[in-house]
Amino acid sequence: MTKHVLICGPTASGKSGLALAIAERFGGSIVNADALQVYENWSVLTARPQTDDLAKAPHALYGHVAHDAPYSVGHWLREVSDQLKSSGRLIIVGGTGLYLSSLLTGLSEIPSISKAVRDQGDAIRTLGNLQVFLDVLEALDPDTFAKIDQHNGMRLQRAWEVLTETGRPLSEWQQVTTPPLIARNNAHCISVTAPVEQLNSRIKTRFNAMLDLGALEEVRSNLERGWQPDLPSSRALGAAELMAYLTDKMTLEDAIERACIATRQYAKRQRTWFRGRMGDWTEFQSGTAPDSLLKTLDQVD
Repeated sequence: MTKHVLICGPTASGKSGLALAIAERFGGSIVNADALQVYENWSVLTARPQTDDLAKAPHALYGHVAHDAPYSVGHWLREVSDQLKSSGRLIIVGGTGLYLSSLLTGLSEIPSISKAVRDQGDAIRTLGNLQVFLDVLEALDPDTFAKIDQHNGMRLQRAWEVLTETGRPLSEWQQVTTPPLIARNNAHCISVTAPVEQLNSRIKTRFNAMLDLGALEEVRSNLERGWQPDLPSSRALGAAELMAYLTDKMTLEDAIERACIATRQYAKRQRTWFRGRMGDWTEFQSGTAPDSLLKTLDQVD
């Protein structure tokens, strides 16, 4: 097999295990495509590959970003570009759909946002004044207004920031993209799927396993270094709930239950994204042996 491999799928579906099986069979470097696994302050809670897996194949773009450093899909694409220049086959795996889709379609090169505008946007969102964003977008960027998730504060803030900083709508910037880093015909694209009940069970089992591996201690370490809930790195699934337990705002039992609920909800949003944008990717059923898929990859390359 000579092509690159892209693997998407909801959280806890077994994507990393499949990536490792492919790397062991065909060789290649496993590259992270998960927006939370890039941060150095999370290992257990984001299910980053651990020592045994790291010894079996080269891994890249895991845990290399400071917890309070700015990081975006643009940063990630530049780092993947470096990997493409220095490595052979890449096996790119993760649950952040925008990362994976941008590899094949390119990305809009939107100018950076100044600190003054970012601080203003943060203040509006933190106060819960999302209607401020909506009013501006409805009046000045109706295309974005019509399709954006109007309950997603981070996305609304991003669209507002771009408009405020550049004077041009986000929808206009998005019409011009960079060339894709990987051609669709030079990649095997795989979507890991799982029945909802099976996935929900895996989510609960995995979260309990994370607790056994030290997730609570990891969250306590983040609390002691200065917890900043508005940072992108703070959105690790389960972090807010375990933080609430450590600060005596809920019981551990409630924290576990709410963390699992939040993870299930996130997995549902991931499945919706992947169905809408990766519908033509080869499906692989979570929990099944990869032998048949590995044989297919070898034959169709």
